[in-house]
Amino acid sequence: MFDSILKTLNEAQKIVIIQAENPDGDSLGSSLALEELLSEAGKDVKLYCAIDIPKYMHYIKGWDRVEKDWPTDREVALIVDTSAEALIQQALAQPGVRHFLETHPVIVIDHHQDEEGDLPFETISVVDSKAVATSEILYRLAKEAGWTITPEAAESMFISIQADSLGLTTQSTTADSYQVAADLVALGANPAEIEGRRREYMKKPADILEYKGKLIERIEYLLDGKLATVHIPWDDIQEYSDRYNPSVLVLEEMRMVDTVQVAVAIKTYPDGKLTGKIRVNAPVADQIAGYFGGGGHEYAAGFKVFENYDTIIQELVTATDKALTDYESSIS
Repeated sequence: MFDSILKTLNEAQKIVIIQAENPDGDSLGSSLALEELLSEAGKDVKLYCAIDIPKYMHYIKGWDRVEKDWPTDREVALIVDTSAEALIQQALAQPGVRHFLETHPVIVIDHHQDEEGDLPFETISVVDSKAVATSEILYRLAKEAGWTITPEAAESMFISIQADSLGLTTQSTTADSYQVAADLVALGANPAEIEGRRREYMKKPADILEYKGKLIERIEYLLDGKLATVHIPWDDIQEYSDRYNPSVLVLEEMRMVDTVQVAVAIKTYPDGKLTGKIRVNAPVADQIAGYFGGGGHEYAAGFKVFENYDTIIQELVTATDKALTDYESSIS
């Protein structure tokens, strides 16, 4: 399963690890773990993401080593937690990045789908949709390669798994997920310490709590209450996102409304771009995101489009209605 990846990594000395342009606990944790594992193996590793790491993720040690400037001296690129072109568009737009990825070996380690995505260049890919997080795959890679899993690497991988499984509670969490998490604790990850740091960074200034209240007032319920949406305009993004991701403030509350099956936070940007973050109670998030060319998990997904907001809302209603109808038919 990992032979081609290990051969490529063994032959390279300078490696760049790329995150998608929606960094989360899985992508950051996996990147940091790979950095540690490969550095221990004697490699020169750089971490790259085209956007800043959100402040609510600063509890993850090493976040500040992720750079926005593309390193021009690398031999191999390793993309974690995505196989989708839409999620590395800003990187591809930077001078030299597309050419590098088209002319150098590119490895993909992802867990979002069963087959290779739509990246516009050749890749050496391991994609396992049964894994709850990228680091579940990464742990198996490290064991097969014989890499030393230091306490630092174990912590980063544990954070990756914990983040994407919502604390090992999602339906995609398996016995293997729990076993890997237990092994990582034995190797040095400290869940209590990690959670303590996370809680410190999750604390909100009073004005953020006030803003959360305003967002809650904006929530709209469609499809007889099955679909909840909230709009986050550019002015809000400018004012608040540097300190706290507005979507994160309300999505879980939206999803917990008794009639809601699908919750979507939509951000709008001055260039006409819209992004949607989807959280669901029925396993249809990836289908809804796929309607817009996005992707993700059954229970958490996202998309990016250039379209009028009102048009997207209408299309979102259509996509959600179809996804829920198909799902309900499949279980009846």
